[in-house]
Amino acid sequence: MKNAKGKGAVKVSKEALKPVDDRKVGKRKAPSKPDKGSAPKAKKEKKAKKDPNKPKRPPSAFFVFLEEFRQTFKAENPNVKAVSAVGKAGGEKWKSLSSAEKAPYEAKAAKRKAEYEKLMKAYDKKQASSADDDESDKSKSEVNDEDDEASAEDHQEEEDEEDDEDEEDEDDD
Repeated sequence: MKNAKGKGAVKVSKEALKPVDDRKVGKRKAPSKPDKGSAPKAKKEKKAKKDPNKPKRPPSAFFVFLEEFRQTFKAENPNVKAVSAVGKAGGEKWKSLSSAEKAPYEAKAAKRKAEYEKLMKAYDKKQASSADDDESDKSKSEVNDEDDEASAEDHQEEEDEEDDEDEEDEDDD
């Protein structure tokens, strides 16, 4: 094994190799991973669907700052279209601000957070009352969609009945 190349290389003549043995001597392949679709996913639990009526979380002080910064950045750099460029420039600017300069943005963020908490309390009360009324866990928009579908089906049935009556009248003629 004086002339062996690499770790654990075995010197074997080409004649001694058979097609079946050739696979064992060559480079190792990574073990095949099972397909994503074939493996059962027992550990993952299904997430509950998001309620569209739930209040949206308020932005942090940085994002409040970024809303304002975005406008000035676009005015100064109209040719820059990349969102990432705006985000990077905003991040650098935010880091360079002193705590006194950040204070107004933090105050705005705190105000938005207080409003959000009020909305969440109202939302939670509404959810609790709807659960007490033995209503389903569906959001109002889903319930309204079902009502719309039901009324559309009723309307379709009425049209079908009218068409049937019209056909009977034509047959009588």
